[in-house]
Amino acid sequence: MTRRRPRPLRRLRNAALTTLTVAGLVAANGPVVTDVVTAAYTDFQRSRPDYMAQHGSWETVELPEEYRVQAIHAALLHTGKVLLIAGSGNDAQDFEAGTFRTVVWDPVTGETKEVPTPEDLFCSGHAYLPNGNLLVAGGTRRYEVLAGDVERAAGVLTVKNERDDGTVALPAGTRFTADGLTWLSTEDVTVPPAHTMPDGTRMAGEQTVWVEAEAEGEEYVVTGSRQFRIPDVEPSRRDEVYGLADSLTLDKQNYRGLDASYEFDVATETYRRAGRLAESRWYPTLVGLEGGRVLAVSGLDEHGVVLDGENEVYDPATRTWSAAPELERYFPTYPGLHRLADGDRIFYSGANTGYGSHLEGRRPGIWDLRDNSWQDVPGLRDPEFNETAASFFLAPVQDQRVAIIGGGGVGDSEESTARFDVVDLTDPRPRFTPLPDHPSPARYLNAVTLPDDRTLITGGSVGYRGNSRSDLHLTTMFDPGSGEVLPAAPNEIGRNYHATAVLLPDGRVMTMGSDPLFSDAENTIPGTFETRIEIYSPPYLHAGERPALTAAPTEITRGSTFTVTADTEVAEARLLRPSAVTHQTDPEQRSIALDVAPAGEEAPAGQEHCPDGDHAAAGHAADCPAGGCCGSDAGTYELSVPDEEGITPSGWYMLVVLDAAGIPSPARWVRVA
Repeated sequence: MTRRRPRPLRRLRNAALTTLTVAGLVAANGPVVTDVVTAAYTDFQRSRPDYMAQHGSWETVELPEEYRVQAIHAALLHTGKVLLIAGSGNDAQDFEAGTFRTVVWDPVTGETKEVPTPEDLFCSGHAYLPNGNLLVAGGTRRYEVLAGDVERAAGVLTVKNERDDGTVALPAGTRFTADGLTWLSTEDVTVPPAHTMPDGTRMAGEQTVWVEAEAEGEEYVVTGSRQFRIPDVEPSRRDEVYGLADSLTLDKQNYRGLDASYEFDVATETYRRAGRLAESRWYPTLVGLEGGRVLAVSGLDEHGVVLDGENEVYDPATRTWSAAPELERYFPTYPGLHRLADGDRIFYSGANTGYGSHLEGRRPGIWDLRDNSWQDVPGLRDPEFNETAASFFLAPVQDQRVAIIGGGGVGDSEESTARFDVVDLTDPRPRFTPLPDHPSPARYLNAVTLPDDRTLITGGSVGYRGNSRSDLHLTTMFDPGSGEVLPAAPNEIGRNYHATAVLLPDGRVMTMGSDPLFSDAENTIPGTFETRIEIYSPPYLHAGERPALTAAPTEITRGSTFTVTADTEVAEARLLRPSAVTHQTDPEQRSIALDVAPAGEEAPAGQEHCPDGDHAAAGHAADCPAGGCCGSDAGTYELSVPDEEGITPSGWYMLVVLDAAGIPSPARWVRVA
């Protein structure tokens, strides 16, 4: 149910008042509060107009209590609202209770809506479709069980069927025996019949199933290959239907993936069921392909095992998934994938999150989908620290430069890197080169491309999940033109694991989430999920009057030229793809430069602004640009969209124009076909 509510609580940093209050405390308490005074003075300085014009400013927003969800996933919808998906929110109790949450929030009006969430979409993947709906696929079938909590040896067993006279259906609870011991399956499984390969080789049908020992004890641990009989199978089949397992242990049991697939319908703000994934996936990456298709890569399967290169493709026309054995390629979970300009190749930056081999699938490279070939891209510094790194296209995307920043060691390593490297993928032999390092080693950084081509880099922590209170209250901006890393106003709220950040249509950046293990420096007090929102206003929002787009079409065609009007001279224009981000992974984000040329005559000087272009009603001259603005410096411009589908995939974008000072307008939404 949608509720119209008062605006969320916004806490601006009223540092001047704070400074006066603290000064009074100093008189009473002397040096005890000196550090507090210093901090307040710093806040006071940050509230000054000249500081904000150079470094920007932050404000904190708190949603009404009943809507404060764990923002594991965040996506900007083409209505201007923000979709926050928590699912079970990394809360095992909520998972067991079937409490799965999604919230839609309007950052302009404050309207908030709880959306019924059909399955646990926690740690799924997502990508935009050409119609603007968000495809969400994967999620959580079962939570992890830590080693100390595993009571019975368990693991994945492969059931073989050497007969060709039909499938074998085994219900949950089927017994598997070896050496006088018994293990039980925990799920139904259907094993296909044997078949003959084109070369005449006979292949047994097979299917995997999770089994668990019928009792506690080390004797149930299996290491090395072992064959299992299935006494529940009819006697005539027992020699040809059997189980094989290499490892049944008391080790930690990973999260298990879900085969869920939904389209989030932006118009109705509801989930629409789509065809199930061919493979269950937890921590997958989804990336768009030509024609609006979507490629799903990696993830943990239904047994918590990293998929061994089994990738698949979604067809939006049929709303179904199909296995893509011709694109078999292994990646760690949540790989950082970026589709290149030719549309047929995908760059893997090496950034990833969570699970996978320490060695396999870790090298950056270019994946050619036409023949499944691979080109290594060398030169990346600290390649052992790619987990929880952030990677992104530098603006504009036509330059085909991808940067990677920060990251840590595999698993729960406390080590991290300040490395900031970039690669030019227009080079036939691309190689990473260094940029100025981030001011601190960091995991979990979020990078957001701004309308002025700079990239905001914010949050993160030095250690694993902010351990030892290592969250960074540090924000910078990278200028791709000068190559400089510029200081920005620091974020007040620490952001580590499960933090997200998206660009809003008005040019601000919204940051959410953070999931620390502990809340104290000694790592003894459990942490709590951060539900406050913090919003950054870049320097261009403190630089005076902004330009405005007063007229623009809502539908444009790739490779075409279209007309807009603005209330000032336009120097540049950008199309910004809205973000859909989780775990520092956002394949959607890109900024596209549009060619700009004046069209027709400028509006007569001195005429007032006509927001609706109704010149006659306002008593203005009839020769004002049609559908345009009558401001004193108004003009009509022709903007040209690149024709490469790999540069400008179909879908919704934020259209922004910038004046000669580099100040961007608020965005208008346009759909590219």
